[in-house]
Amino acid sequence: MPHKGPSTDPGGRQVDERTAILIVEDDRNIVDLLRSNLLARGHRVLVSMDGTDVLRQLEEASPDIVLLDLMLPGANGFELCKAVREHSDVGIVVLSARRGETDKVRALNLGADDYLTKPFGIEELLARIHATLRRSRPATPHGEAGSVLTVGDIRIDLDAQSVTKGGQHVHLTPTEYALLRELATRPGKLVSHSSLLRRVWGPGYETQTEYTRVYVARLRAKLEGEDSGVLIVTEPRAGYRFTADVT
Repeated sequence: MPHKGPSTDPGGRQVDERTAILIVEDDRNIVDLLRSNLLARGHRVLVSMDGTDVLRQLEEASPDIVLLDLMLPGANGFELCKAVREHSDVGIVVLSARRGETDKVRALNLGADDYLTKPFGIEELLARIHATLRRSRPATPHGEAGSVLTVGDIRIDLDAQSVTKGGQHVHLTPTEYALLRELATRPGKLVSHSSLLRRVWGPGYETQTEYTRVYVARLRAKLEGEDSGVLIVTEPRAGYRFTADVT
């Protein structure tokens, strides 16, 4: 992950460009462990012990990523995940002792980018953070300048990384956009679950098919309709195929 330090804005004020990570966790031991390891790697660390001030911290500190526990004394973790996603495109990695697939799917449906069950190793967490940051703030645009895909009334501008439907902007999270890009740039071709997981989430995710299932459903809800028809076809047990009618 990039190690950035202070710089100055156009007004000459000092700006801290280090990656800012907001830890939302009520277990002091876990907070101390995470904070010490993240600080040692040059990150800026923010903490919310009960979740009640998360939206304020998002507004005031603009963190790059949120590490969110679901079991908090002052807030419902699922509702907080939903509120964070509605408020910001910040990367959300859920850290939870809840191991059920229904909990993971629910968190992903509410906007989480990743879900890591406790206990976890610090190196695994750092890898998850890196993968989420890679999606939430890509270093360079994908696609060549002027590269635009059109499907019905949907326009995907690969250079600007923007999507419109019927002339109206469609808000996609960075993970949603990354998944759409992988499918739309291979029209008509079967893209396997493992390939999508590896290219969008990163190495080590190849068996996490609930990620693709949830996020494809999110794309369909935002993009499919009468004018565009079916955009993404499910190939049972194999993967997904983007409609071949792309111009």
